Amino acid sequence: MSYITVTDLGKTFTVRKKREKGGPGREKTLVRALSQVSFQVEKGELVGCIGPNGAGKSTTVKILSGILVPDEGSATVDGRVPWKERREHVRRIGVVFGQRTQLWWDVPIIDSFRLLKEIYLVPGPAFEKRLSELTEALELGGLLRTPLRLMSLGQRMRAELCGSLLHSPELLFLDEPTIGLDAPSKLALRDFLRRENREKGTTILLTTHDMEDIAALCPRVMVLGHGRKLYDGALTGLLSRYDTLRIAHVRYADGARPPALPPDCALSREGDTWQILYHPAQTPTAGLLTLLQSAGAIQELTLQGQNVDHLIAAMYEEMAL
Repeated sequence: MSYITVTDLGKTFTVRKKREKGGPGREKTLVRALSQVSFQVEKGELVGCIGPNGAGKSTTVKILSGILVPDEGSATVDGRVPWKERREHVRRIGVVFGQRTQLWWDVPIIDSFRLLKEIYLVPGPAFEKRLSELTEALELGGLLRTPLRLMSLGQRMRAELCGSLLHSPELLFLDEPTIGLDAPSKLALRDFLRRENREKGTTILLTTHDMEDIAALCPRVMVLGHGRKLYDGALTGLLSRYDTLRIAHVRYADGARPPALPPDCALSREGDTWQILYHPAQTPTAGLLTLLQSAGAIQELTLQGQNVDHLIAAMYEEMAL
């Protein structure tokens, strides 16, 4: 049996519309958050889950963490049903929601950590060892006496991650963990998560809108849309279908301009650098380079693919998400 097994999971919410002034009672509508979602995750995997707002990502995480009960289907984590064996289940998982906190706002974070020690019944020596490992890895040593409210967003996220891992969970759920973080904080957090997965064997399920997080961390990605699973496999396999455009930047030593290009190419200029957008399936890169070289001596030439965010946007558009 796989570590996580989800079979035909379904969840519907009742949403009440805002009542207009002087109108009748608030109208109820049903929103299908998940519909027949199935997947498996093996122990030690690092899996990304993407999709637009309302796709069902957070609902999936909340069901697997025992917060929500599904209307249909089944789910087990290491043989446990999360919402039925909640007490035993939460002892073995960690959860980090990017917009929520489990730490106390006005007290030093070390006090929150020690309270979590008692909640999770972590033995003293094991707690001190794990706290030392995490504070060093997450660079929190100088912040333990600082209240959460006095920390930057990046520091708070590192503190939240530390709190979620103090009891050495087998499974870590991350919901938008890098939202609002600056670039250095994102890079540091990604490095830590890779080490935690590799060295501790922690299974990680990451839901995010940040495709850089997915590309940097997740060998496997699931796409949810309209409450359904639309793709499950390697990120490279998903993107290869939409990675159909290349960009060439060329600068000539003598100020020349590119020659006439095939119809699928789009030419633009910024300063003394020319930019050519082309489709390799229609204009092979080797043929384009030959054309560009025919115009004069090339001083600088770079080739690049599309930004991952552009590819995902194209995918969402095709899937009508």
